[in-house]
Amino acid sequence: MAGHSKWANIQHRKARQDEKRQRIWTRVVREIMIAARQGGGDPAANPRLRLAIEKAKAANMPADTIKRNIDKATGNLEGVNYEEVRYEGYGIGGAAVIVDCMTDNRVRTVAEVRHAFSKHGGNLGTEGSVAFQFQHCGQIVFEPGTSEDKVMEVALEAGADDVVTQDDGSIEVLTAPAQFEAVRDALQAAGLQPAMAEVTWRPANTVVLEGEDAQRMQKLLDALEDLDDVQDVFHNAELPE
Repeated sequence: MAGHSKWANIQHRKARQDEKRQRIWTRVVREIMIAARQGGGDPAANPRLRLAIEKAKAANMPADTIKRNIDKATGNLEGVNYEEVRYEGYGIGGAAVIVDCMTDNRVRTVAEVRHAFSKHGGNLGTEGSVAFQFQHCGQIVFEPGTSEDKVMEVALEAGADDVVTQDDGSIEVLTAPAQFEAVRDALQAAGLQPAMAEVTWRPANTVVLEGEDAQRMQKLLDALEDLDDVQDVFHNAELPE
């Protein structure tokens, strides 16, 4: 089936994440601590912690740093107590935005998020105001030229929900969050290396922005992503490369 998600947009999102790589340790540490506190400090029994540790290793975080933060989260060491909070709002042209944060001070965080929205032409909404426009899922993306038949065969056998071939030739494998690891690992074991693989909020429909509107939307996204308490920003805007 044909889909709406654009390979260029996926590459753009990945490039923006890579640009902010210097701040990845702070975000990964918070993710490790939340995951360990909620699901325990044993990665074998905690899928979310396993994914957080993978991110930490990909960012070259030392093993003792990873362990120390797991110990803080599980009470073996004293540490900061972070909590998860999600904000929803609208950007330029009515584009929907989800902002995932981890914070030790909700009052500070909501004030900073609200300021970023209002300063750059957006509006902070209420809980549930835009989340219905997204699907929480595992998303595994292969670049154009990858064998569609092979991806489909391996992915569906491993428990994927859907395989979507885009007009530009890129291929998306969609999974339930709980099946993400199993499907990704099966694809990699079959020699299929994804360009991007993550548990994400995937928009059901997109809003195409161009020219000045696209520039304004990018400034809003940059302002949100630059906030210390923000872990990730998801949106349904299609922006030019």
